[in-house]
Amino acid sequence: MRCSLALTLTVASVATALSAPDGYFDLEPGITLETGDTWVAEGQRYRLFGVQSCLRGTNYTDLKGQKRDCGDASLAMFAAYIKDTKPVCAPVAKTADLTYVICYATVGKDRLDLATMMISSGYAFASLDDQGMPLHPPYSVAELDARERKAGLWQFPDVVHPAVLLAKTANERAKKEAKQ
Repeated sequence: MRCSLALTLTVASVATALSAPDGYFDLEPGITLETGDTWVAEGQRYRLFGVQSCLRGTNYTDLKGQKRDCGDASLAMFAAYIKDTKPVCAPVAKTADLTYVICYATVGKDRLDLATMMISSGYAFASLDDQGMPLHPPYSVAELDARERKAGLWQFPDVVHPAVLLAKTANERAKKEAKQ
């Protein structure tokens, strides 16, 4: 009886130690990734705060001269980070249909900000507000460093920051609406 109780307490302690802290939730494989920064879990949409993935349907030319989907590259790296680092996330803001989260990943004994890791690797970008300013300035610094090092997608000269493409689309839409 004592052995059984001790084993039960040990298993319960290990499970508690491995679970996400209060206010956080585990980001685990099995979710539905929509993009390299957004996913659906249990009917709820989540997005990494301050991160902009490459847009699906936009291309870059790889080192072999092949056109590749930039959004797919961001999505694949996001999936790999989830699988390899087992992040935990906490909500920081919510809209009617989207919860923005911050996440940290464990690499060895270190806890690292998942967004910084993704942006530093060159497979995600710092989100900008409507004025073109970074939502979280440290992410912009990480992006500049990745760009200077030609990390990830930055190694390909035809990669365009998604904010540039989104701004262009918004400007074109505004011009069309102004003509009507």
